[in-house]
Amino acid sequence: MREALAADVPFEIVDAVFAISCRSVPVDHAYALSQAVQSALPWFAEENCAGLHTIHGAASGSGWQRPEGAHAMLQLSRRAKLVLRLPRRRLDDAALMIGRILRVADQPLRVESLSVRSLSRITTLFSRSVMLAGANDDCAQDEAAFLAAATGELGALGIDAVRMLCGRVTPVATPGRIYQTRSLMLAGLSPEHALALQQRGLGAGRTLGCGLFIPHKDIADLRSRSD
Repeated sequence: MREALAADVPFEIVDAVFAISCRSVPVDHAYALSQAVQSALPWFAEENCAGLHTIHGAASGSGWQRPEGAHAMLQLSRRAKLVLRLPRRRLDDAALMIGRILRVADQPLRVESLSVRSLSRITTLFSRSVMLAGANDDCAQDEAAFLAAATGELGALGIDAVRMLCGRVTPVATPGRIYQTRSLMLAGLSPEHALALQQRGLGAGRTLGCGLFIPHKDIADLRSRSD
């Protein structure tokens, strides 16, 4: 296991980054991937600080466009990773996935190696999908309502963001229902609040890839993003 942990960042919560071999997954693969991870790591769903980053390829490039549609498949490059946000004490448990083949909606995904990435003190953060706890689907469709609900949840965590920008609506399908989520960027956080938000997340659906934040270099218009 290779660890790359910044000396000035608390180590309690980290990203476990798995190299994988997988040709493709459904574009909306959050539920299928979550179930595959839970089959290999039965404790994952019950671990309070655990979360799943969904797998993303390039949005576009060389004329290639990200596929759309409920049954579309996302073709993965050799650089694609499976990333879990975990308490550091769970790393050895998570490493037991190495060498296993997970089934993600009937697609084989082989877990090959593990490295560790620390959280960031960068003060602009981005989440591809935020599912606000208790908010209905109309909230996700209405930008102003979504931002107001996000502000309320951030306030409950004691976190202030100078600027907020929400982006595209992304459905996350499960057997029980389809959740409507939005991307969200926050800027002007203090380093302490940035770390706290990465550690705790925002809203619901952490094991479905929702509410997990990653560092971002700027606050460009998210409406142009398709990943």
